[in-house]
Amino acid sequence: MRRDRSSPSRLTVLLVCTGNICRSALAERLGRAYLDEALGAHADEVVLVSAGVRAVVGSAMHPHSALVLRGLGGDPEGFRARQIRAATTIDADLVLTMTREHRREVLALAPRTLSRTFTLREAADLVRSVAADPPGAVLADRARTLVRELHDARPRRQSSPDDDIRDPIGLPLDVHQEIGEVIAAALIPLLERIAGLAGPRTSADAPDVA
Repeated sequence: MRRDRSSPSRLTVLLVCTGNICRSALAERLGRAYLDEALGAHADEVVLVSAGVRAVVGSAMHPHSALVLRGLGGDPEGFRARQIRAATTIDADLVLTMTREHRREVLALAPRTLSRTFTLREAADLVRSVAADPPGAVLADRARTLVRELHDARPRRQSSPDDDIRDPIGLPLDVHQEIGEVIAAALIPLLERIAGLAGPRTSADAPDVA
């Protein structure tokens, strides 16, 4: 059964690469480790999933990426690659791709997700320029507002090859390590911003509109 995107209870973030055994897999499990620690009992308010545009369906993480993930504090156990689907993409509140080409492929599959689909590095850059305190009753509502603000800020930023995180498949361990660090440098500050939206809204937290 498809999830109702209008439900305020959870935010779903979809991470996308090619085979779903290196970049997006690492990002999913690294992000999960961070959110479990940052949100504690409220960690289930943010759901992280990943998929590949040409996934090695059912495969575990690439051994090099799994090793890098462990070094960054994540757990690769039980991971299995899956193919991206239109329904999964449409149901996501935020779609983060590893390259601009992945973003184009996502939009070809699910054009209506344009306003919430970004490369990971694009979103990490944009989040620094948007309002610090989006309105909303719960984390998911506030984060969806944040995603809309990211989209609104996009015309002020020029896309470039620097937005692409290269594929380490078939390359040595040190390249996987480099790519893992690039992903962490973009993903963790973005998730930190999202995690910072947790907690009940009080009158003291409400934006000043006077």
